[in-house]
Amino acid sequence: MLEHVAAWPERVWAIEGCEGIGRHISHRLLGGGEVVVDVPAKPSARARVFATGQGRKTDGTDAHSVALVGTRMDGQRPIVSDAQLEVLQLLVDRRRSIGDEHTRKISQLHRILLEMLPGGAKKHLSAAQAKPILAAVRPRDAVGKTRKRVAAELVADLERMYSRKKAADKELRELVAATGTSLLGLHGVGPSGAARLLVEVGDLARFPDRNHFASWTGTAPIDASSGDHVRNRLSRGGNRQINRVLHMMATVQLRTPTEGRAYFDRKKAAGKTSMEAMRCLKRRLSDLVFRTVLGDYVAGRVTGPGGHRGNDSDSSATGSQPHTSSSDKPLPGPVNTQPRTLMSTAS
Repeated sequence: MLEHVAAWPERVWAIEGCEGIGRHISHRLLGGGEVVVDVPAKPSARARVFATGQGRKTDGTDAHSVALVGTRMDGQRPIVSDAQLEVLQLLVDRRRSIGDEHTRKISQLHRILLEMLPGGAKKHLSAAQAKPILAAVRPRDAVGKTRKRVAAELVADLERMYSRKKAADKELRELVAATGTSLLGLHGVGPSGAARLLVEVGDLARFPDRNHFASWTGTAPIDASSGDHVRNRLSRGGNRQINRVLHMMATVQLRTPTEGRAYFDRKKAAGKTSMEAMRCLKRRLSDLVFRTVLGDYVAGRVTGPGGHRGNDSDSSATGSQPHTSSSDKPLPGPVNTQPRTLMSTAS
């Protein structure tokens, strides 16, 4: 591909979805010193319909529509390689895989303990708690002894994973703190959640306001009204990894007497079901995260596209106040809507 375009020394690559499916190709091009701009999916889809009269996708029509948008429309965002965010991406993915592996091992241990003990063990079981349980079991047959040996091996694996999780969390916390972000000050956001937010959000300038951000996080409801019956339904789109971070944030806040818990209770008292109240809380927390990152952006004390500091005026503990009236109005976007790295310096 690079050999084919060698005849055009002054060139710009237009890639659709540089934060998603086009991430790998865009970073390969950046590594080769090429200039890359990110083309959103919606403008390219509209260009495809206007060019062909229908929305059918082929490689040729896709490439043509992306090229049209990338070269004819203003305001396309140049992609900049940021080593700090790349490191965070690698480490937060590794931390996620360690957590998933830990969950699988715990499930296997619970299954074996259920076969060894009447009723099994408690739900939240640690390796240290499982050791005395196994020590108290003295099977006599070959099957029972094998079960105990396998369970002991699982406990040893869990101990190693716990050490790896602690080391990964410590490393992530130090790296996230080095970016200067204030996300760690939000109640329910740990080092993994903050790192995931920084990595996935990237440049906040691509979100005009909190409503676009909520649509991207999958917390904005979808209108499903029909006639006089007005209703909204759950959105299953958006970035599911960020939606998971917001869900964990809401779950943590519901366990303690926070403003998030008070907001949830008010929604329940107003007639919402528990699931509906949770959706409302996640949307409000999405607004809170947007305000926090926006405050960091406006403060200007940044160390990279994802690292900001600032605006702790409304962002305490629940973080801030999910019930404040200002969050019921669209907030202004970043003061500078132009890319922070000029296209001429992107390569």
